[in-house]
Amino acid sequence: MSGARPYGGVRLPEGSWWDWEVIGWDAGQFRLAAGHDLAHHHGLELVFDQPAFVSCPAEFQDPVFRAPTREEWTGITRRLGGVPPVLVAFEADAGGREPVSCLVAAEGFEVVLGTVLRYWREDVGPGERFAPWVRPPV
Repeated sequence: MSGARPYGGVRLPEGSWWDWEVIGWDAGQFRLAAGHDLAHHHGLELVFDQPAFVSCPAEFQDPVFRAPTREEWTGITRRLGGVPPVLVAFEADAGGREPVSCLVAAEGFEVVLGTVLRYWREDVGPGERFAPWVRPPV
C-alpha cells in the first residue's frame, strides 16, 4: 500500500484513524471500523476472517499496533492448540486510567478502505457504501 505506516504486523494507510469500534462479530468474521469521528461515517475497516480469539473493548481510541509479545504468542498457542495464521496486538485508550492491551487471533486479515455511511441518504457517491445496519426510511 502506498503511504502505509507499519504498526507491528498491521499496516494502516495514511488517514485519521483515531476513533474505533467493533461493527461486526460472529464465527466467520470480526470487523473493526475506524475514522476521525464515527457519528456519520467511517473510512477504514480491519476485517479478521474466522476469529479464534478476541480480547478488545467495543469502543476505543488511538490504538498503537505492535508485534505480539512472546507471552502472548505462547498463551494463544496453548489456548488454541496451535499457532494462528494471524495474531494482531495493540494498546488502546478505552476510557480508563491506562491503555488496554488488545489481541486478535484469526485465520485471515484484510484492511478495507472506503467511505461507509452510517445514515441513510439517496445520493451515494462512487466508492461509498452503507453500514450493514443502515436501511432506507419506510
